[in-house]
Amino acid sequence: MAGIKDVAEAAGVSIATVSRALSGRGNVSATTLAAVRRAADELDYVVSSSASGLASGRTRNIGVLVPMINRWYYGSVLEGISTALMREGYDTTLYQLSKDVDQREKVFSDFLLRQRVDAVIAVNVELSEAEVAALHALDKPLVGVGGPLPGAPTLYLNEEAVAALATEHLITLGHTRIAHIGGSQETDLDFQLPTQRRAGYERALREAGLSVDDELYMGADFTMAQGYEAAKQLLGHPGHRPTAIFAASDEMAIGAMLAARDLGLQVPHDLSVIGIDNHELAEMFGLTTIEQRPHEQGETAVAMLLRTIRGLEAAEGHQINHRLIVRSSTTRPPA
Repeated sequence: MAGIKDVAEAAGVSIATVSRALSGRGNVSATTLAAVRRAADELDYVVSSSASGLASGRTRNIGVLVPMINRWYYGSVLEGISTALMREGYDTTLYQLSKDVDQREKVFSDFLLRQRVDAVIAVNVELSEAEVAALHALDKPLVGVGGPLPGAPTLYLNEEAVAALATEHLITLGHTRIAHIGGSQETDLDFQLPTQRRAGYERALREAGLSVDDELYMGADFTMAQGYEAAKQLLGHPGHRPTAIFAASDEMAIGAMLAARDLGLQVPHDLSVIGIDNHELAEMFGLTTIEQRPHEQGETAVAMLLRTIRGLEAAEGHQINHRLIVRSSTTRPPA
């Protein structure tokens, strides 16, 4: 099997020039590029990531940090990242980063700060200034998804605005007793997403002249199972039942719809339900939701990162678009 050295000898250039020509990084004249490609074709040469790394100092491997992997949102973002990186000839290495100090230090000292990855994408992981500075000091570009990182471009969703929009949709329909199933203390970690969504819900109520009732709030873990349990508690309260529920995720919203069914309530006749995500099951359940397109977030993060790796103008962070999708789970409250 031909190697990069064989291609270099056949084309009459250095190994580094072959690496630049075949990777698309760096300046190579049109004549040299043609000679390298011709030699590679004649030798049936397949680009080796290890050989490319030796010549360029790059591994063509991107590290991705996530706080968890067993949630639809994270799986969708990772799918977008992996698809985009594979299309560009990059490998993906996944690190589940918890709040455990020892585990976190090991990830940074044993993996990210060595030459195992070219760059890092942090998905809803809040890095310290020291962690970001350490990556930059070793020339490892960083892009964040989900919240601001010091000195790094980030894709972010305006969580408070999204929650306010969901709540305003229910208020516009005429609902005044609107419950919220949000996050628990265990889920309110990096970037305080549940706190921000609760703030948007409460802001929309106050702006509409409605009071905030703590009895209409239940915390859960963003799963269908806990959404189901939380909704049962809210809907089973005698004389205090809400006419609508805003859940901080579609999975919890679907759990709420199932709880309503088991209590003999009809959605949306007796109860309106709205979520956030546009989960793959949302359309099947007729769930009204706020779409945030996590797969697209992953692809966009890769595009931002590759611009930096390739020495183009520095990527800038920007806000993720969202939109209200009205389906059959919301309507006017019962008379």
